[in-house]
Amino acid sequence: MQRWKRTYQSSRPLFGRERCAVFIITAKVRKGRIAAVAAAAAVVCGVLVAAAGLLGGRGAAASAAVSPKGVRTNEDRIAYLESYGWSVSSDPIAVEELIIPEQFDETYSQYLELQASQGFDLTDYCGKRVKRYTYEITNYPTGESGIQAGLLVYKSTVIGGDVLSAQLGGFIHGLEMPA
Repeated sequence: MQRWKRTYQSSRPLFGRERCAVFIITAKVRKGRIAAVAAAAAVVCGVLVAAAGLLGGRGAAASAAVSPKGVRTNEDRIAYLESYGWSVSSDPIAVEELIIPEQFDETYSQYLELQASQGFDLTDYCGKRVKRYTYEITNYPTGESGIQAGLLVYKSTVIGGDVLSAQLGGFIHGLEMPA
C-alpha cells in the first residue's frame, strides 16, 4: 500500500529565493522483501566482481603495462619491462647518458616511427639529457641469447624503449613481446 503526500509551499520569494513543491513518497514494504532484494544485489555484485577478476587477469601482463611515470629505481625499470612479459637481468648491462637531438634527420626517422607506434613521442624531448638503461632479456621467444631491452628515461618517466639484437644482421622492435 502506498500513500502519497503532496506538499505545496508558497511560490513567493523568501529572502530572494524561490520555493518549490516537495513530493514525499512513503511505502509499506515487508522486511523479507528488502532482505531478498539486498541478497540478490549482493549476488549480482559478487558475480560481476568475480567475472572482472577472471577476465582482467588474462591479458594483464601485456595490456596493463606499468605506468611510464614514476620509474625511479632499478626495481621500477625491471617491473616496467616485466609488465610487457620480459624477464631481464637483475642489473642493467649498460647505463648511458644521451642528449636527444634538437632536430632529427632521416637516420632517426625509423626509430621515431618505432617509438611513436608505442605511444612515445621523442620530439617532446628534443635537446633534453636522458638516460638509456639496457638490460639483457633472458626469455626471448626464439630462445636467442644476447637480446637486449633498452629504456629511455627522462626525470623518472620512460619516454621510449626497444628490444634489439646487437648481433650481425640483428633486429629492433618495440617493447611488446612478439607472438
